Amino acid sequence: MKTISKYVSVLLVIALSFVSCDEWMNAGPEGATKTTDQVEEAAQQNPATAAADLSGIYAQFIALYGGLGDLGYSRHCDFGYAAACLFMDEQGQDLVSPNTGYNWFQYADFTANRDNTLTTPAGLTNQLVWGTYYKIIFACNNVINMVDREDPGTQKYALSQALAVRAMCYMNLAQLFQFTYTTTPETALTVPLVVDRMPAERITNNPRATMKELFKLCTEDLNYACDSLDGYKRPDKGFVDQAVAFGLRARLNLIKGEWAAAASDADMALKLSGAEPLSIAEANEPGFADVTAHNVLWGNIVVETNDITKTRIVNWVSHMSIFFQDGYTSVGATRSIASALYDEISATDVRKGWWLNEQLESPLLDAAGYNAIKASIQGNADNVYTNVKFGTADRSNTGDAAAAADWILMRAEEMYLIKAEGLARSGGDGAGVLTKFVQSYRDPSYTVGQHGLSLEDEIWWQRRVELWGEGFAWGDIMRLEKPIIRSTSKNFPAAWGNQDIPARHGVLLWRIPQSEIESNEGISEDDNNPFVPFS
Repeated sequence: MKTISKYVSVLLVIALSFVSCDEWMNAGPEGATKTTDQVEEAAQQNPATAAADLSGIYAQFIALYGGLGDLGYSRHCDFGYAAACLFMDEQGQDLVSPNTGYNWFQYADFTANRDNTLTTPAGLTNQLVWGTYYKIIFACNNVINMVDREDPGTQKYALSQALAVRAMCYMNLAQLFQFTYTTTPETALTVPLVVDRMPAERITNNPRATMKELFKLCTEDLNYACDSLDGYKRPDKGFVDQAVAFGLRARLNLIKGEWAAAASDADMALKLSGAEPLSIAEANEPGFADVTAHNVLWGNIVVETNDITKTRIVNWVSHMSIFFQDGYTSVGATRSIASALYDEISATDVRKGWWLNEQLESPLLDAAGYNAIKASIQGNADNVYTNVKFGTADRSNTGDAAAAADWILMRAEEMYLIKAEGLARSGGDGAGVLTKFVQSYRDPSYTVGQHGLSLEDEIWWQRRVELWGEGFAWGDIMRLEKPIIRSTSKNFPAAWGNQDIPARHGVLLWRIPQSEIESNEGISEDDNNPFVPFS
């Protein structure tokens, strides 16, 4: 408590300047804006500029106050892409967080609240996620603007990475602001497409794109990236390479219902990367904080000098790892699994230990380094079902070195589950792939039918457990048209534990932020997703 209060006091004195939303398009590294002509001129004068600006894309993933800072807010839940992932998982049914003032993410738990203004915490959440994605998109466009697509030359690798990341952002946004691709009319509205070489007047008069337009752009961008990244050797796993591009296209094909293609792309991502899932022994320790692990294809690399690290509390470790004693988890703002899902996990499944049981026990508490605070963790009865899945950067429990934890964006286990689902839905041996994966890497006693679910729902169940807390829950709920069921779990706070929401209910659609409507002449409130009450 004493430590976190110190860092809160320090951060309260930070002042942030105001910048209009349309200036995000070509923001320069010093905060100035660049026109498309200036971007292209810079690239002509220095061909290395595109490659240099590529680092700006990845820096935006871990930007301190990148979602709301330009609007004058310095919220402690605003630390880049990982924050957006956590907000999306909080909206679902499997991740539980407490109703406490230290929980900066609690307003995402009120899934039935779709305020889109900047006057409420729920509305700020909406704006934060919107701003985070579009800041990354605009950084991508800065790189794309510098390259001649007809003759990219040595810049093709930078171009390909920018296109791939932009596609990922847009397909994620589509799943927030519209229902699933496979059963929704192609004319349904998603979000505005801000693309490269777009005139300034078009940016500020930019209607919501249709489902067809958005997914056409994503498909074209990822097709280019998958082809053009052939032969690229990246400096580290913080960059997109060909394997990652195939993994992103596998995700896209799942959303589009192109099942065989999804399975094929996931398999190619595994082959190109050489990544292998964590073994049962490796999964029996806290982790998911280091991109150099052999199961990781791609991640955000975080170091001690990054702004989010130096704050100690405005980073994902502060909000997700119970082992980090300088963060918000140390004052009770922990992240737990819904009891209903936990109870379904077999005792022979190593993942059962990713959360504390009702006796506050888990074998992961005995891992070297983390065992130093085992007694402290078990001394708090509120920690029942709390996750011990996520560790710190260096197995210590305090300081910048512990806070500098990488955020994993793609790992081998996800690719195996995509391959299984793609095969299962296209007449292939999805059951065989799933069984081999789970038996080899998670639960030797596993059988496909042990939960009494269809094969497709069993794969979803495995995704819910395996990818818990990593930002996939909301996309799966929307993609698979699933309801949100919280009432069967006993550990949700009363304030939002009764929110059982049917599939395709209007309240599941996020609303375009009011700030966007005010600055974008192409969108009016009539064009927005309607406010649909839910009680």
